[in-house]
Amino acid sequence: MKNLKFIKKKQSGRDVSGQVSMRHQGGEQKRFIRVIDFKRDKRNIEGKIVSLEYDPNRTSDIALVQYKDGEKRYILAPQELKLGDVIIAGVDVDIRVGNAMPLSAMPIGTVVHNVELVPGKGAQIARGAGTSATVAAKEENYVHLRLPSGEVRKVLAKGMATIGSLGNVDWKNKFFRKAGTKILMGIRPTVRGVAQNPRSHPHGGGEGRSGIGMTTPKTYAGRPAVGNTRNKKKYSGKMILQRRKPGKHS
Repeated sequence: MKNLKFIKKKQSGRDVSGQVSMRHQGGEQKRFIRVIDFKRDKRNIEGKIVSLEYDPNRTSDIALVQYKDGEKRYILAPQELKLGDVIIAGVDVDIRVGNAMPLSAMPIGTVVHNVELVPGKGAQIARGAGTSATVAAKEENYVHLRLPSGEVRKVLAKGMATIGSLGNVDWKNKFFRKAGTKILMGIRPTVRGVAQNPRSHPHGGGEGRSGIGMTTPKTYAGRPAVGNTRNKKKYSGKMILQRRKPGKHS
């Protein structure tokens, strides 16, 4: 759909001043941004799946939905969603893959994806390939969600979510085969600090293969690179009921 995509502007890891603020980015292949309906705010109007497509900007596949009023939108494609399936978003809808509804209307144990943290803002979690969250409990205005990492988090019950688990599960097993594949994805090489010169990295310099030469490893900018380097107090920390399990990632 030409009216649902536009050319992605290359940033190459640079901020508004043109300085590199995120290293190891650049050189990606030209691609289109597909406009995805993360809000699912077209309520009580049935839509038919007319195509399943690949999106180069995300790990999960996408589906093109044509609604009865003629409008077309892209959504994230969950597993078991097929061409010709009919989906709908609303409060009183069936518990069926692809349907979207508020978390408060879902029974405990429902598997969901594309979950809103702030009602009306659009989905922010469970959007990657093969990911899903499970409704674990309900508490007043909140719903307890068990995330893929094992974390249990409180989410506002008014937020929308889509039934089912996202497809393209085997993406995590993808073998890139050559460096050029990652270059086309916009991922540039990462060079070890000890292999650089001392002007480029604190770990650089020395004769032959030498260690970092300091008691505390540092980033390229000289900041400590070990221990807890992040702010312990986050505004959303009070919403986490159970921390994620060590060794698991969402």
